[in-house]
Amino acid sequence: MNYQEALEYIHSVCWRGSIPGLSRTRELLRRIGDPHKKLKFVHIAGTNGKGSTASMLSSAFRAAGYKTGLYTSPYIIRFNERMQINGEMIPDEELSQITEMVKPFADTMEDRPTEFELVTVIAMEYFARNHCDIVILEVGMGGEFDSTNVIDCPEASVIVNIGLDHTGVLGETLEEIAQAKAGIIKGGDVVLYRSIPSVEQVFEDKCRETGACLHRADFDSIRLHDQGFWGQCFDCGGREKLELPLLGEHQRRNTAVVLATVDVLRQKGWSISEEQLRQGLKTVSWPGRFELLRREPVFFADGGHNPQCMEALAENIRSYLPNRALTALVGVMADKDHSYMTGVLSKLNCTVHTVRPDNPRALDSASLADEFLAAGVTATAHDSFDSAVSAALCEAKETSSPVIGLGSLYMYGDFASTLRQLLL
Repeated sequence: MNYQEALEYIHSVCWRGSIPGLSRTRELLRRIGDPHKKLKFVHIAGTNGKGSTASMLSSAFRAAGYKTGLYTSPYIIRFNERMQINGEMIPDEELSQITEMVKPFADTMEDRPTEFELVTVIAMEYFARNHCDIVILEVGMGGEFDSTNVIDCPEASVIVNIGLDHTGVLGETLEEIAQAKAGIIKGGDVVLYRSIPSVEQVFEDKCRETGACLHRADFDSIRLHDQGFWGQCFDCGGREKLELPLLGEHQRRNTAVVLATVDVLRQKGWSISEEQLRQGLKTVSWPGRFELLRREPVFFADGGHNPQCMEALAENIRSYLPNRALTALVGVMADKDHSYMTGVLSKLNCTVHTVRPDNPRALDSASLADEFLAAGVTATAHDSFDSAVSAALCEAKETSSPVIGLGSLYMYGDFASTLRQLLL
């Protein structure tokens, strides 16, 4: 099996939505020797900030000299991004080899795994084969029934920001969604991103039920010193002048979660010095989250799509691009709350160019443009990324306005490659 055949097999697995239960993942792992039982984990659930938090923790562990696995989703440009060791994606050859090994075990199961379950098993085998010291494991969706939840009690369970997303599966309220996320708690230590009292109560109750020790991130001590397109410098939790290349107030709060997690892990014997922690934060990279792709013209990319992400984007625009007219390139999934996005952008001084992401679930560009026009926003629909990006760049040149590509991480690669082609 070569690399392309491996990807075709992975993507050909019937996607049957969210099917409650971990039996398929457990069965497939059992058939290949339970590689996950040879590993230690930090398990991260939540709605927004899982990837950023996971990336910061991975960077800190790597700076401390640990062989560090990182499992995230979705990928942005290449599938291999989903499983990394020490910042390097799984090699094509190794992905092919492991997929070929797993395939006959999956194909002969009476209840065959979903795509995400299959990918999770491949990742577990990859990390075990390479003897990772620690794996930073991001939940795909929810928590209790997510395939990553087959692991035993991790070194730490981390709960990041809870928001409204996947409401058709996880619940219609923040408290219901929190209940699904709390399913990863099995005892041990739990680090919590601060939230409203009713949401925090869900996690308090789960910790009490499982005998877990709850640690709350310290948001009150966050003090911003400086920020710009280069990143930000701030104090947090008694640590002064931390440097972070990721932009936005929400990333300072995510950092507070990381700091609390590192403090917990130190008590368990993990050796991460203050210097290594600072180095890990300073050198972290997490693309597609209010990321500056170019300075001339100013071009940001942001993959946020749910209401909380849109509010964070609006706050970032006010902080980093105050009183500026904007040019927005927008594409969304049809099953996301794009009406909320329309409402947020309608309050900003922007013109919009819509495009259809390369995904079967995507909303067509004309329908999205009509929504913006109905909200009083000047909008133009485009049939291709070349057309949309070219029009946005021309507008930016004429008006000196920054460009922001937003709405879905599925467009990040198209934005980046089109920019490179047009601005050579």
